[in-house]
Amino acid sequence: MAIKVLIVEDQFIEANNLKHILIKAAYEVCTIARSVPQALQIIGVEHPDMVLLDIFLDGPQTGIDLAYMLREKKIAYVFLSANSNKQTLNAVKETNPYGFLVKPFRRKDVIVMLEVALHAHQQKKETQSLSAMPVMPPAKNNLFPQIIGQSKILHDVLEQTKIVGPTDISVLLLGESGTGKELIAQAIHDLSNRSKKKLVVVNCGTIPATLIESELFGHEKGSFTGASDKRIGKFEEADGGTLFLDEIGELPLDLQVKFLRVIQQREIEPLGGKKKSIDIRVIAATNRDLEEEMAAGRFRMDLFYRLNVFPITLPPLRDRKEDIPVLANHFLNRFSQKEKKLVSGLSDEVIGVMQAYHWPGNIRELQNIMDRSALLANGQIITSVPIPVMNNKGIQAPLSGMKTMTETERDHIVAALEMCRWQIYGKGGAAEVLDMNGATLHSRMKKLGIKKKVIPS
Repeated sequence: MAIKVLIVEDQFIEANNLKHILIKAAYEVCTIARSVPQALQIIGVEHPDMVLLDIFLDGPQTGIDLAYMLREKKIAYVFLSANSNKQTLNAVKETNPYGFLVKPFRRKDVIVMLEVALHAHQQKKETQSLSAMPVMPPAKNNLFPQIIGQSKILHDVLEQTKIVGPTDISVLLLGESGTGKELIAQAIHDLSNRSKKKLVVVNCGTIPATLIESELFGHEKGSFTGASDKRIGKFEEADGGTLFLDEIGELPLDLQVKFLRVIQQREIEPLGGKKKSIDIRVIAATNRDLEEEMAAGRFRMDLFYRLNVFPITLPPLRDRKEDIPVLANHFLNRFSQKEKKLVSGLSDEVIGVMQAYHWPGNIRELQNIMDRSALLANGQIITSVPIPVMNNKGIQAPLSGMKTMTETERDHIVAALEMCRWQIYGKGGAAEVLDMNGATLHSRMKKLGIKKKVIPS
């Protein structure tokens, strides 16, 4: 049965153009509405599956007013507008639309956006059905053993993860760097029926623009200068499993188009090769505001709405302060087991300082500070940590008696060298412990005035 679309547009020429585009694409078009009351009347009689909705209409009510009514009726809608300024986008965004088309319309853009919106609407209905089903609580959080914390805000994230995990729905993970997006992606994959296949992780921000197409789609031998061997791309590597695209906001615009096509058509075309069908689930993540990126023309709206079917926002560490001691002790235990150095906890003063800190680097920063503090600790209890605190004027200031960053770095390197018996290079050397290149460590030692000791054998 043909999908029924209602066009709500007060400009006759624009409405007629849209009508012809839709009819040619085998959609059924309702009577065109020019105002909100007329649209409501048509909806009551013809029951459309989708509404293409102009923002600015004849009469006192706008398309945004109608959008809230459509949301109550659970009818999908895509906005139409010649005005895409930030204020308008913000007002539109509040209604949670399935898409946004900017005039003048290209046939291809209209059809793609409709497909994306209908797909997202169907998946949303599926997730709402899943949400209505009772979720059995796991015994002592055994479902997510790798995710540490007891705060309500984290619990809410895990509840969303439990809902979407068993489905095949695209997920967009939002949040600052270091909040644990890859761990949530792994949890979603582990809960799915794809868990026996691979979760393939790609960080779009670390791949040079000249190589990212080959990295994602693969290439045949000889397809370009330097292609001495055939390469399997990440899409094909994830076939049957899940592809996690971290920092999706860094993807160049030309590749966003190709990526959207892969999601829609479920096929890839390696450089110099033939098209291949693939079966993947996509999880994407970003620390950028993609809606601002869309307004600036740096991110495609159709791709955003294709990915944003089930968004999960991960909270920054400063919003889950009760989890800081739990996470800190987890990292200390892990350090103790790995390095065979007993560090059993934190003083009350240190916990207070850590909970007052704003943690711009989030969990990743906390882990690094715990590793450094444990390495430099003189006893089992850590009594100082290398982080700033707020003074009475609200300005970050070092803890009383705290060393400078240069002094702390020097102590950190010396402690690692002592632990490795002053061996810099090779397996078990200080460079490996510090996760540094050997030449870089040697250069830092020289700059900090650290002279290598000779340890008798």
